[in-house]
This record gives sequence, structure tokens and C-alpha cells, in this order.
Amino acid sequence: MFEETLEENSRFSEENLRLVVFELSGEEFGVDIMQVSEVIPVPRITRIPQAPEYIKGLINLRGKILVVIDLNKRLGFPSKETDTLSRIIIVEVKDIVIGMLVNSVKEVMRLSLSSIEPTPEVVKSKINAEYLTGVGKIGNRLLILLNLARVLGEEEIEELQELSSPEEDI
Repeated sequence: MFEETLEENSRFSEENLRLVVFELSGEEFGVDIMQVSEVIPVPRITRIPQAPEYIKGLINLRGKILVVIDLNKRLGFPSKETDTLSRIIIVEVKDIVIGMLVNSVKEVMRLSLSSIEPTPEVVKSKINAEYLTGVGKIGNRLLILLNLARVLGEEEIEELQELSSPEEDI
């Protein structure tokens, strides 16, 4: 369900895609709102010893322990200190709920499917092409469209499942 491609999505959206727009490293990104369960301010994050560099740590969201990924680091951008604009986008990826730390969330918007083009090679060279679903044009703005469900591989998801369901209570 969370791995919809643009083509599958177009059958249900009546020529529009609803996006959550956020900022990373000075660039605007958009994700299908159907991949997002909520957006929250950044709470206290507990670091995990010896975790991969892109894992920021753990948070307690209404009694549920979630792993938080630094999306800047995961996509190869320099990490940014969290501030009052920083947000965590809560998503479900292959039956695991995780948080993705972003610099800021800008808006929720509709984007016409006709204004989405294939991802240019220059963008694919900077960000793993399988994470991308295209580039949306809104006036003079460009949105890089991400598929958050593909930002993590199978092994990484298994590792996150182990981290988010610890043997002991935290």
C-alpha cells in the first residue's frame, strides 16, 4: 500500500497528487500524503549506541517507541542541527512505523499529474534514483518527489524492526 508508484496513484487521484512538502538542505521535496500518518515537532530523541549514522535515535510517541531517521544523512546531505522549524514525518514502511527528521515542513498541496516529469539525470546522480518518483513543477518552483517507502532497503527495515521493538522497556 505504501509503495504506490505514480502510475498506480494516478488511478485514484483524479489527475492530482496530494503532497506533503518539506525542506532538506535548501531543496524542496514532496511525498505522497498517503505515505504520511502525521507530522510532529521534534521531541527528545534518545541516541542508540553503535547505530548506523543515518539513525538519529528513538522517540516515544504516545507510548510507542519509534526509530527516527535523519533524512538529510540518509539522502547524502549534510546533517543539520534541529531547531524550532524541524519536524518528524511519521510514516509506515512495510508494517513498521518510523519517523523521518526533516529541516521543516512547508505545506500540504495538490499537484497536477501533468506537471510531473521524470527525474533528470543530474538529480539521480545526487540521490539514489530508486527513492525518486519524479520532479514536480509549480510555476518556477521544482519539487523532488520522493517515495519514502523505498528510502530504506529490506536489511535496513529488519534492523529498524529490531530497534523499535526492544526486549526491555525503555
